[in-house]
Amino acid sequence: MADVIIVGGGVAGCSTAWYLAADGADVLLLERGDLNAMASGANAGSLHAQIQQEPYTQRGESWVREFLPALPFYRYTIDLWEQAAARLGPELEFAREGGIIVAFSDAQMRHVESKAAIEQAAGLGTELLDREALRRIAPYIADAAVGGARCPLEGKANPLHAAPLFAAAARAQGADVRCDCEVTGISRAHGVYTVHTNSGAFRAPCVVDAAGIDVGRVAAMVGGRLVIRAYAIQLSVTEPVEPLVKHLVYATEDMLTLKQTCAGTVLIGGGWPARIDTRGRPQVRAESLSRNLALAMRVVPALADLLVVRTWAAAVNGTDSWLPILGELPGSPGFFINYVPWMGFTGGPGGGRIVASLVGGKPPPVDFNLDAFCPGAQ
Repeated sequence: MADVIIVGGGVAGCSTAWYLAADGADVLLLERGDLNAMASGANAGSLHAQIQQEPYTQRGESWVREFLPALPFYRYTIDLWEQAAARLGPELEFAREGGIIVAFSDAQMRHVESKAAIEQAAGLGTELLDREALRRIAPYIADAAVGGARCPLEGKANPLHAAPLFAAAARAQGADVRCDCEVTGISRAHGVYTVHTNSGAFRAPCVVDAAGIDVGRVAAMVGGRLVIRAYAIQLSVTEPVEPLVKHLVYATEDMLTLKQTCAGTVLIGGGWPARIDTRGRPQVRAESLSRNLALAMRVVPALADLLVVRTWAAAVNGTDSWLPILGELPGSPGFFINYVPWMGFTGGPGGGRIVASLVGGKPPPVDFNLDAFCPGAQ
């Protein structure tokens, strides 16, 4: 019998396994397929700290007030990425050069200013950039841009390597990581959970549900109810080019994230919708591709000279509040949730460290209040 069973082999589950094993727990991680096969490995590797443009524009200040407790969490979790990079090595490809949001009109700039004021008050260190300052720190941005803002906390990591590196580090600390092991049911008796799988049953007094898009399905096995929404989005990557884009780049006018990898390729995303085929699989939508690339070239004109070598569709998931769900599930002692919506790649290590501490009965090593993240609080 293990001390803790973790369900899910993405960044959230693998980082939780690492922290728990380092704390001395006997850890068993169960993944239904391969490690990193879902959203953790299919995203663009952005490490977000600032308020995201789309919900801020669409939902306004009432949503921002509810979301504010998450800002110190994202500041904390990116610090953990930096600490993990020192342990996991250069293959993680962690870099923190800051994130820039670009405005092309005075109206857009006023929007940037209002968002930056909230972020500054929350301690993110966001700085406003006029036209000259933007040119100075990001000369690759289009001349038509009138300004923007920079959040120095933001960065990137390699999504193809991150979860496997956390898993390898967990194994080195003694964790048992098993793939092709799908959880089919969970029961509890005499203070011990039995996790039923296609490879047999496993027992532990504690379970961590870090199943990403399936976190609600797994929680339902013990009577939990989490409302998780899933969407199909798409991303593109270019051929390699000499160093061009230093920062994580956003646009005020529409959905865009853009960054350059250590290999020189440029990842272009932002949440443009993909389509779902007759078998329920996400597929690339031509209109989204065209609009996404057009916006990317408007912001960084030099991209027009590059070939796009691959575009792919993937599933992302989130909640209406955008707040993390971290902690013990009410009514199910010893059953913990580690779920970060929309920006789960960024939040994985933060959720992992917090939940690992809670499982161990210790106060999480944070200087902010976690009440808004408790399961059921949303």
